[in-house]
Amino acid sequence: MLPDILFISPTIISGAEDAIPYPADVLISSDTGLIITIAPPFTLSCQLLFERSKARERGDKVQEVKEIEAEGLVLCPGFIDLHAHSDLYVLTHPDHEAKVSQGCTTEVLGQDGISYSPISSPSQLTAIRSQIAAWNGNPNPADYPEVKGLFEWKSTGDYLDCLERNGVSVNVCTLVPQGNLRLLACGPWDKIATADEIEQQGQLLRKSMREGAVGMSSGLTYTPGMYASTSELSTLCTILAQEFPGSFYAPHHRSYGYKALESYGEMLGLAKDTGCAVHLTHATLNFPENTSKAPLLLSLIDSHRSLGCDITLDTYPYLPGCTTLSSLLPSWASAGGPEETMRRLKDEVCREKIRRQVEIEGCDGGHGIPTDWGVIAIGSTSNPALSHLNGRLISEIARSSSLPPIAVFFDILLQDKLGTSCVMHIGNEENVRMIMAHETHCAGSDAILHGEGLHPRAYGTFPRFLGHYSRDLSLIPLPNMIAHLTSRPAKRLSLFPLRGLIAPGSFADIVVFDPKTIKDKSTFEKPKERAEGVKWVVVGGKVVVGDGEVLKGVRGGKVLRRREGGKVW
Repeated sequence: MLPDILFISPTIISGAEDAIPYPADVLISSDTGLIITIAPPFTLSCQLLFERSKARERGDKVQEVKEIEAEGLVLCPGFIDLHAHSDLYVLTHPDHEAKVSQGCTTEVLGQDGISYSPISSPSQLTAIRSQIAAWNGNPNPADYPEVKGLFEWKSTGDYLDCLERNGVSVNVCTLVPQGNLRLLACGPWDKIATADEIEQQGQLLRKSMREGAVGMSSGLTYTPGMYASTSELSTLCTILAQEFPGSFYAPHHRSYGYKALESYGEMLGLAKDTGCAVHLTHATLNFPENTSKAPLLLSLIDSHRSLGCDITLDTYPYLPGCTTLSSLLPSWASAGGPEETMRRLKDEVCREKIRRQVEIEGCDGGHGIPTDWGVIAIGSTSNPALSHLNGRLISEIARSSSLPPIAVFFDILLQDKLGTSCVMHIGNEENVRMIMAHETHCAGSDAILHGEGLHPRAYGTFPRFLGHYSRDLSLIPLPNMIAHLTSRPAKRLSLFPLRGLIAPGSFADIVVFDPKTIKDKSTFEKPKERAEGVKWVVVGGKVVVGDGEVLKGVRGGKVLRRREGGKVW
């Protein structure tokens, strides 16, 4: 049996809003994975020594205790990532270094309306694997024989069962991807859904929710989910609101550029009209066209909240965004799935139509704004022969190869079979800070972990919130910032107070960090640099980071499922 864990005299920040820091001893059970007790500082060590001595005298079994000196460090709940793209990574890289090294103990998968379940046929899964290879790679199960049942699922429940069989190092829960529902009901085409097809989507949603999903996501700039009408989405949100209390809708909406406020308004309107809780995922206002528009967005959110709408949001603490390079295509060019997309990219008539819409008119894939190749860099490529392009701006690649940027764009997509990620340098610091300070704000890394050319947020999101924005810029006091990362998302997920709070009887998902030194160190040049200052991370009573080092083979996480009545555990 593993020893219990005693943290001696850290400063406790409980995770509650406006929590008052205080020193205390914290005892954790490695058996139950719960916090046993919280006591005045420097008191539990002697007490436990006395109790163990008496137990030995009686001949009783003695539970050993690992004591950890933590004076001067902060102990708080583990951080919750409300927007993760670790759907495959938790299986193929189960130590999950990127996340646990920065203090993340819980993640939400199934994001942006497209993921690996539910599906109904191998061909659908093959198409999805190709479409989002830039997010998650496209691993061959033969290369991961230790993973039991990789890609051998169909339903949401099957996928969660697979995670459970293999074990996870962090807690995970999943959303139902609305794009999958549409794919199963309507196929990969740009078409108006019939009443029967919308009804089929509703039944698929109900099934996935009953199997444990916590809500629904959409990716309304990604095919095929983007072809859904507002009324189609309204039907699905009504099901969530009326039949699955505690659930929520997490939309990646239709535009973060030219029509950003209009697109946010559509999602907030769904909350108002259906009663469904809405969580605005990666709630950014990007591109120069949206400079200084954060007050307008926050006013729109607050006006809907004043009507009783349940609205929350998440952001990542960086200016550049990251997505698939193929998502910059107009939606018609991606209709029908990856094979149809590749065919169009080889057709001269289609290429010219795409060029005009991408570079001159501004298409839906580019958020209605003509693409500036001087701010679009290659993130990671799936084809090793293209790895020399990682991190380079498309405009710079074009100059060095004496090709037009659009030709470089087409060539990379074709040679990489759409498996390329890109970094978009389109953020606005003023908007980031204002949205971050809002009372509905939570954290979501939106981190892509596949490949070498990662966005720094993959390893640095939570330390950057704490070090850069809280300590260095004094934007948000430390106890409040910790609430953004812990209790707020726990409430959104119906996990609170068993998670997201330091209290006796709560699950021991814990981070211990140095408030003076915590800092993100990952950069675009060195994206896998671990953060500084994260000393200990505990998931379910098991140490996954000890004295700053990620421990191998520890699986303290749980697969969290929504249960009857709405609680998640």
